[in-house]
This record gives sequence, C-alpha cells and structure tokens, in this order.
Amino acid sequence: MGFEQKNMVVAGGSSGIGLALVKQLVAAGAKVFVVSRNAGTELPEGVTHIPHDFTTADTAFAGQLPDKIHGLVYSVGSINLKPFQRLQREDFLNDFTLNVLGAVTLVQQSLRALKNAEMASVVLFSTVAARTGMSYHTSIAASKGAIESLAVSLAAEFVSSKIRVNAIAPSLTNTPLAQHLLNTEEKQEASAKRHPLGKYGQPDDMANAARFLLSDESSWITGQIIGIDGGLSSLKPL
Repeated sequence: MGFEQKNMVVAGGSSGIGLALVKQLVAAGAKVFVVSRNAGTELPEGVTHIPHDFTTADTAFAGQLPDKIHGLVYSVGSINLKPFQRLQREDFLNDFTLNVLGAVTLVQQSLRALKNAEMASVVLFSTVAARTGMSYHTSIAASKGAIESLAVSLAAEFVSSKIRVNAIAPSLTNTPLAQHLLNTEEKQEASAKRHPLGKYGQPDDMANAARFLLSDESSWITGQIIGIDGGLSSLKPL
C-alpha cells in the first residue's frame, strides 16, 4: 500500500482513529494534512495542521488544502447517548451539524482537488448503531445513518470523475471520545463481552480499514458501508 507522492487529508486527525490513521499514512510515505480544531501533541513530524471547527460554516480552511488530494477522510464524530425523551431538538441539530454538514463542507471544498488527482478515494465514518438498533443512540444513529446515505449517493455521483467513496461503520473503539464508556475494568469487560469476538475495537483496527480503502489495492471498491465491529452487527453466537 504505497502512498509516496500522494496527498492525504484527514479531518479529525489529531486524536483517536484519525490520529492512528495519520501515523500509518506518514509511515507509508504520504504527505498528510490534518484538519481539526487543535493539533494535539502527537502529530508526526512533517504533518501539516490546518485549524478548523467543523461545527461552523467557515470555509477559509480550504485555502490551505493541496491542489491535488488523493485521499480524503472525515473522522470527526460525537458520542451523544441519552434516552430519547431527554433528547432536545438541539441535540439532533448539533449531531447532524458535526457529523453530516461537516463532512459535506469538507467534500465540497475538496472536490476540485479530488478531481485533479484523477483517481481519488473518500472515506467517511458511520457507526454500527446506524443499522443495528441500540438504546440511547437515537441522535447519533440518525446522523450517522445520513452519513451512509451521503456516502453511497456521492459514490454514484462521483464515479465518472474516478472518485471512490466508502464509509466505515465501527463499533465501540478505545478512543478519547469513548473514554467515559471504558474508564473502569467493569465497563471494559462488559463492552468486550458485548461483541462476538470478545473484545472492543482499537484505533488501529479502524485505521487499517481506512488505509486499505485509501490505497490502490481497493481500486474496485466504491459505494460500500463496511462494518468493523467485532461481529456485533451480523453475528448472534449460540
């Protein structure tokens, strides 16, 4: 999976799954641009950080993107778990703004550069909860369900420009965003048991899949929603 001479843009690349992917891409020889509110403390040397808050409609960040983008990843997300009766209209709007409109803004502002690459790949992130009903996930599942529809719609629209679009649907992953769900041994054990493979996800599990979808080795894959979830969405062991 060589990435030499390729420009990769990772939104949300300063933490969690995005950071794991950035490290893999840098190790593979890519020129990486990270778009996020803060650079954090772990970005590898040589990565270009572009500050931007995807909850806003500001598009000034686009002026710092490269003229050619071979790979584009939107790994920004939220975990907003509440009983339905406690969710307010603002919860749905906030989750939709961050998860969907943020992705729309990034893709729109990157489209010319994606076309310039002549063979590009876009990777979005959904959640296992978008297709597998889970209590307290109504708001986040609704917005991530929109991401899945966005992915397949864009895949159809962009195919003539040789831009592939796919989405990854993870289950619970050990990231800073999910720390309140994994901050005790009891929670970790319960989360592991919930998955048929007996463990919860790690950032590199998702980064490995995203790196494959960005690579030429996945050149015949587009319009797919790929579950990386330890079997949670499809298996019910006896």
